[in-house]
Amino acid sequence: MRIPPNIAEWLNLAARWFHVFAGILWVGTTFYFTWLDGRFTEAGKAVSDAPEGAEVWMVHSGGFYVVEKRKSPGPHELHWFRWEAGLTWLSGMVLLILVYYLGGAMVDEDVRDISPLTANLFGIGLLVAAWIIYDLLVQSPLGRNEKAFAVTAFVLVVGACYGVTHVLSGRAAYIHIGAMFGTIMAANVWMRILPAQRRMIAATREGQTPDGNLAARAKLRSKHNTFMAVPVVFTMISNHYPVSTFGHKYNWVVLSAMVLVGWGAAKLIRRA
Repeated sequence: MRIPPNIAEWLNLAARWFHVFAGILWVGTTFYFTWLDGRFTEAGKAVSDAPEGAEVWMVHSGGFYVVEKRKSPGPHELHWFRWEAGLTWLSGMVLLILVYYLGGAMVDEDVRDISPLTANLFGIGLLVAAWIIYDLLVQSPLGRNEKAFAVTAFVLVVGACYGVTHVLSGRAAYIHIGAMFGTIMAANVWMRILPAQRRMIAATREGQTPDGNLAARAKLRSKHNTFMAVPVVFTMISNHYPVSTFGHKYNWVVLSAMVLVGWGAAKLIRRA
């Protein structure tokens, strides 16, 4: 199936514009709440449901804002942050389909002589398999050991980088690693974080104490998202630099190294 070039270009532009803006909203919100939570932790104040609980004061534009962290929801209206993730992922998938699955950019015969259909199925399979493996890994005993989990995750990422760059075209390989991280991030929000939040709210409405483990698990997934966000942005812009990134002889090494650099940058941003 081939879309007429002029229509494809406008669809590409609209989807890319939407995708980038939605991503800005999602990543900005994620790092804002990460920063906010860090301020509570660094202050060393006990977080409680009492009015004198930990507070963070901020100034922006013409106003001053104070935020207080609670362990359970109150009777007030809750403002959710969920559609940023969903719309970013959906628009990203539209771009992936337009540019790669329908655009003929998946196959490079010098890398591997496969059919476009095989390449497309491989790409989709990567996204599905990555989420399943990541989710099982987080729920395993290894997921409770931050350093061991990070090392294991990086080894798996290196394996994924090597695998995709030896099956797909260089450009498609890079963007699929980004799509892999983006899919995990979106699935974290919609399949793990939001359900945990809903169960905590339901418990409060029933007069029960929300399960603290739900909050801890949701927070861990959100933390992982902050580390994946920076490598995702790198893969998004890498197609502008074919010589030093996806076109390099050792493109899988470059990609693996940039993922590690991205994780390091995320660690610094989280502490800023």
